[in-house]
Amino acid sequence: MARVREKTGGKPVKADVGARAFITLEELLRLKHRARGFSFLPRQPVHSLLAGRHASRLRGRGLNFEELRHYFEGDDVRAIDWRATARLGSPHVRVYSEERDRPVILVVDQRSAMFFGSRRAMKSVTAAEAAALAAWRVTSLGDRVGAIVFGDTETVSIRPRARDQGVLRILGEIVRQNAALAGSARADGDGARLNDALAAAARMTAHDGLVCLVSDMSGADATTRQLVSRLGVHNDVIAMFISDPLEQDLPDTGFTTFSSGDARIGVDLSSASLRQRFSDQRTAWRASLAALSRRRAIPVLPLSTARDVAVQLRELIGRRMDQGRAGGARIGGPAP
Repeated sequence: MARVREKTGGKPVKADVGARAFITLEELLRLKHRARGFSFLPRQPVHSLLAGRHASRLRGRGLNFEELRHYFEGDDVRAIDWRATARLGSPHVRVYSEERDRPVILVVDQRSAMFFGSRRAMKSVTAAEAAALAAWRVTSLGDRVGAIVFGDTETVSIRPRARDQGVLRILGEIVRQNAALAGSARADGDGARLNDALAAAARMTAHDGLVCLVSDMSGADATTRQLVSRLGVHNDVIAMFISDPLEQDLPDTGFTTFSSGDARIGVDLSSASLRQRFSDQRTAWRASLAALSRRRAIPVLPLSTARDVAVQLRELIGRRMDQGRAGGARIGGPAP
């Protein structure tokens, strides 16, 4: 866990005392009753963050071809297969059935880089809550949900399943990996782990699925962009970008010690130029994510650790888009 200690009178004081460090299965189960007021279905209200020219056109449930048969009186003439009719010498229609559901894959980040928070909850806890709300909502609408849950050392794939059975398996794995962060000393945001998870998601859903990435995108690189682009060719991709207010603006706390495991470093945060450089770097980082969002038509939902996740999802998916700004630019702003 990354901690901030301010030296006051020679005694270090934790600046992140108010952030919930871990999540329990009971807490994620209770979110089932709060998973409402938002949807990942294709038809969105005009004011939704998932609508508009900068968001992907979410695919709905597809159609399965069942048979080619003779035309009978009363059949819809629009279903006539004119090529088959010409070839066989009599009217034939193509019969389809609507797919009962579509797979939704949650890619949930529980790396040690997510074990950070200055307000309500750690980023890892916020990601767990967002994934749980999405899972409960997806199954309530009849779709199947699966997941790729990854941390510093392992990536666990959970095949899509319907109803509560699929959700419970996912939540249990999230809680297990979240609890493992207690003994983690790394906080480098290993990009290889993120890429492994995205590759696993690509293997799990070939087409017409929805892949929902829940992460702070630490360590994202050119390979990450390629993997996301490939996923978006035949699937929809939505990113829930997790951030903490302290990552945007460092407070003026004087000489401060940052620690991660046994490693420590002292920084003089009274320096305005140092705080500005940090802020500029974070702005540039978010701009690169915004560019990816624009180029690949990937909706990005910025979620802050400082606010209730269910409320943020309802506001983000239901709020009016600013048509004058690029859709991806919302990554940089605080979640409303």
